[in-house]
Amino acid sequence: MSGSAAGVEPGNPAPGGAQRSARHEPVLPTPRGHLSSAVTQALSGGGASALLDRDPIVAVDAYSDDLQLALYTCYELHYRSFAGVDGQWEWDPDLLRFRGEMERAFLTALHRDVVPSNDIGQALEPLLAEPLEAEGVSQHLRDIGEMWQLREHIAMRSLYHLKEADPHAWVIPRLTGQAKASLVAVEYDEFGAGRPARAHSQLFADLMAGLGLDTRYGYYLDAAPAEMIATVNLMSLLGLHRSLRGALVGHFAAAEITTAPSARRMTRALERLGAPDACLTFYLEHVEADAVHEQVMRHDVIGDLVSHEPDLGPSIVFGIDATTWLEGRVTAHLLTSWDRGQSSLRTRG
Repeated sequence: MSGSAAGVEPGNPAPGGAQRSARHEPVLPTPRGHLSSAVTQALSGGGASALLDRDPIVAVDAYSDDLQLALYTCYELHYRSFAGVDGQWEWDPDLLRFRGEMERAFLTALHRDVVPSNDIGQALEPLLAEPLEAEGVSQHLRDIGEMWQLREHIAMRSLYHLKEADPHAWVIPRLTGQAKASLVAVEYDEFGAGRPARAHSQLFADLMAGLGLDTRYGYYLDAAPAEMIATVNLMSLLGLHRSLRGALVGHFAAAEITTAPSARRMTRALERLGAPDACLTFYLEHVEADAVHEQVMRHDVIGDLVSHEPDLGPSIVFGIDATTWLEGRVTAHLLTSWDRGQSSLRTRG
């Protein structure tokens, strides 16, 4: 069964109720419940009163489509925002209080569900020595995946990769010394080392174009499931709170450590499925760069940070473990959907 048979074709998924503007700015997403509806109504002209007329956030599943979409919409005001939304909403006190309630629910759920490692070494160990029999999305796509599944995966990951490294940049002014210098060096590579055409977000857009996907920022938000949205929300949550800087460093390290081996498998998947050569650049870049970045993050960033702020150790561990746990939920969602011959993306409505 193809992805379109499940109701959503990744090349043209249901983009939501609003029309795209002539400038191709992101538009407010289609709500998925009363929380996301309240945020959308407020931002589209309903005012702060829309945030008050809803059920208590504690009654909502922290991983639900509704809460995760509402949280994502709030966070996007700090990135590119949405067409027609007043820039003053970014720091509106009522919206920030509303967002804060959702953040507390999300963090509480993560601390409840993520089994903490004893230390940084234990948290990183499974990432450094991947089992040969491991089963994941990249293994599936490399070995037996179909083109429609590859396109769904890429469309879904665009929620982050079209702003790759942006959430991690928030930690830069919150670090000092070697940790700061080394993290900036990694970020410099992520942003193309001064060459916009080599920025990882641009390379991902090139990959999408080669697969016939829409490269507009935020285009696939309405098609993305809550599992994917939550992984992006974690980065934004950690980045926007100085108290969580250790966790953001842990998240960045986990991402850099796991990218190189995954990128090798994705390169083989693209080759096996006959994707254009231009589609390979994004993953080939990560095979080489992230093998170096992994060492820098572990030794020069985490090592230096812990030596100067040892109290951040548990926060770094949480960032690693929460990242791994949330990514596991994405993997489970994708593979379960595909095993059933169904699309992993949301259908219209």
